[in-house]
Amino acid sequence: MPDSLTIDQFNLGKVFEAIAETVPDRDFIVIGNKRFTYAETAERSRRLASYLASHGLGTHKERRDLQGHESGQDHVALALYNGSEYLEGMIGSYLARCAPFNVNYRYVGTELQYLLDDARTSAIIFHSSLAPVLKEVLKGLAQSPKVLLQVSDDSGEPLLEGAVDYEEALASSDPNGPEVSPDPDDLYVLYTGGTTGMPKGVLWRQHDIFMAAMGGRKIGTWEIVPSYDALREGALNGMPIKILMLPPLMHGAAQWASFIMVCEGATLVMAANPRTLDPVDVWKTVEREGVNTFTVVGDATVRPLLDELDRGSYDTSSLFVIGNGGAPLTAAVRALIGERLPNVLISDSAGSSETGAQMSTSSASNEAAGSFQPGPGTTVVNEEMNALLEPGHEGNGWLAQGGWVPLGYFGDEAKSLKTFPIIEGQRFSIPGDRARLLADGVIDLLGRDSVTINSGGEKIFAEEVEGAIAGHPSVVDVVVTGRASERWGQEVVAVVQIGPEAEQDADGIVEFASSTIARYKLPKDVIFVETLQRSPSGKADYRWAKSIAEGTTTES
Repeated sequence: MPDSLTIDQFNLGKVFEAIAETVPDRDFIVIGNKRFTYAETAERSRRLASYLASHGLGTHKERRDLQGHESGQDHVALALYNGSEYLEGMIGSYLARCAPFNVNYRYVGTELQYLLDDARTSAIIFHSSLAPVLKEVLKGLAQSPKVLLQVSDDSGEPLLEGAVDYEEALASSDPNGPEVSPDPDDLYVLYTGGTTGMPKGVLWRQHDIFMAAMGGRKIGTWEIVPSYDALREGALNGMPIKILMLPPLMHGAAQWASFIMVCEGATLVMAANPRTLDPVDVWKTVEREGVNTFTVVGDATVRPLLDELDRGSYDTSSLFVIGNGGAPLTAAVRALIGERLPNVLISDSAGSSETGAQMSTSSASNEAAGSFQPGPGTTVVNEEMNALLEPGHEGNGWLAQGGWVPLGYFGDEAKSLKTFPIIEGQRFSIPGDRARLLADGVIDLLGRDSVTINSGGEKIFAEEVEGAIAGHPSVVDVVVTGRASERWGQEVVAVVQIGPEAEQDADGIVEFASSTIARYKLPKDVIFVETLQRSPSGKADYRWAKSIAEGTTTES
């Protein structure tokens, strides 16, 4: 743990309130024609906190009396699409000393029941369109939530039995908030996406996640914000920028980006229809609001946006940075950005639910992405996870993060001990990414071990093969997975979506990839699908791809 004696200890709810007191009249959220200032959002969040507290929700056991994998707080499920209610749900829960957590709005049936049971859910805030799914799932939960708050939308769904209309609940609640004192030890809970297994709840102290990924450090320079006063000063005197939030807020990186922008006193702009990526709406919003930056998740997000720039005419002069994380931008797509948006800088960052922001690199959009520059505490450890590796080491190691790291996985002591081991007297987070620490100190990120393919004794990283295929002119999207093979143990399979006018040419795709990767890494099979399935955030869904490769799931 870094020395925290010289800096304030931060609570996320108090962070937002500090900014709202500093720039109360500045727009915080813009959604179509609706605008919410910082002051309005602060009051709405306090009203939500009052409502939760009035139903007995809050903190029942302090952090000092708990182990890392335990929680003494009530957990609030946010089953919401992007909107003001999502951020109010987070901030209001923090002010009530509850712990909100993200719900994948695509989950149904057993997946959703597993998540809500695993989190020991005390309250659910949900959009009306999700009410029919919740109605069935609630019947089978191990414990019934004490609070159900339903956010009206255009679905026309009536109130779920036992639910209260969200706006009515806020209107009837105390605008001053409950008489509790939010603490830096209070939890930030982030459930992993579950694209390779069942989701796990990562538990962070709020101060630690604030320093690791939510505004306590400047990504890239890693300069620390030492105090609430410094936070206020930065929001007041900095350049107010506008960010278009494209990834869903149920995705950790979007939550982190939002709070980083809060610390700048920025305006968060959201799509009028948050349920789908509408390229026309994106560029019209950039033009109308003078958006300065937006975040993307790899090629799958960027390609349709660039295609729309070819079809229409938009003023993009306000845009100067595209932030990318969660999935790589391939060289081919970066080149397309360079052609269409030549004055835009690309800022790539890497991290995970278990580490926060770890590494970054920036370049002009027409340049190839460089190796990642590690942030403080980011390193590589050996195969046995018991020693740090020196720069220029042989072989591959595990990407590790020291310093501000999570407490553990909720309810799973064994997994917590494995992922957060003590090495050379320091606690590290090692969530499963393979990497090399090069001689010049930069990190070569190889990919997640759980999707690594062991073929003929060779370890093949799915992301590397995906990058080699993605540049093919006919390929719109690709995910690579492994499949059982009598000869190789596992064989590489590429699940590919091609353009509407392209021909299915598996041999040509494999030959194209052979120009950048060794032949033993090439796919033994290419399966073409009409639409490649990804998570709402844009990340590859490897469980789905594996089921396609094995023939256990047909494309829907």
